[in-house]
Amino acid sequence: MIDWLLRPGDQPLSIDIDGRLMPLAIRRTATARRMTMRLAPDGSEIRVTLPKWGRSAEALDFARSKASWLAAQLAALPAPSRLDDGGEVLFRGQRLTIAHDPARPRRVAIDGAVLRVGGPADSLPARLARWLQTEARGLIAADLDHYCLHAARPVPRLMLSSAQRRWGSCAGDGTIRINWRLVMAPDFVRRSVVAHEVTHLVHFDHSPRFHAFLGALYEGDIRAANRWLKQHGRSLYLPLG
Repeated sequence: MIDWLLRPGDQPLSIDIDGRLMPLAIRRTATARRMTMRLAPDGSEIRVTLPKWGRSAEALDFARSKASWLAAQLAALPAPSRLDDGGEVLFRGQRLTIAHDPARPRRVAIDGAVLRVGGPADSLPARLARWLQTEARGLIAADLDHYCLHAARPVPRLMLSSAQRRWGSCAGDGTIRINWRLVMAPDFVRRSVVAHEVTHLVHFDHSPRFHAFLGALYEGDIRAANRWLKQHGRSLYLPLG
């Protein structure tokens, strides 16, 4: 069982990283045998995993000892997408430049490498974020139909997620959840995640049979897709606005 809550007497923790006060999120698990640390994908907090018996003070000391590494990780994060005229948005692996004209219809239209949109400027970020999610649902639903057909499985319930720890999941009842931010990744990456979760409808594990089935179901290079997510996945979580 995972305990994200502070213990009685604990205080919210944070450390200074190059002048930026970073909150420390402590997670205690029964399976952890040592302390580990990582930066949240969007750079919003430092996450330390402890064994059940670990103390918060140890987590704080550990994070402080890795301040230089954390500063480098923060510096390596790309700038957040600026969803206004002249800004850029990542869509299906391509950077599109936003061209906003208030006199145009609100409908979003892709014109080569340009994303044309009208309507009020103050609602533009929210409308573009909704557009991305709508596009994600359509693309992911089509992927799901495709792979379920080839896996000879009924199409299950689809839900979009914004989880920061998982790109996709398959529940015991067959419900598949896919992170909507994959719409910003190249198509082969998004499709690899959907194929992975559909394979769980056949093999609810990560056994050799699972990997063999996935290799036959997915038309691309699964290792290349995994490498892309490892190298670039964090950038998909950056704030939109």
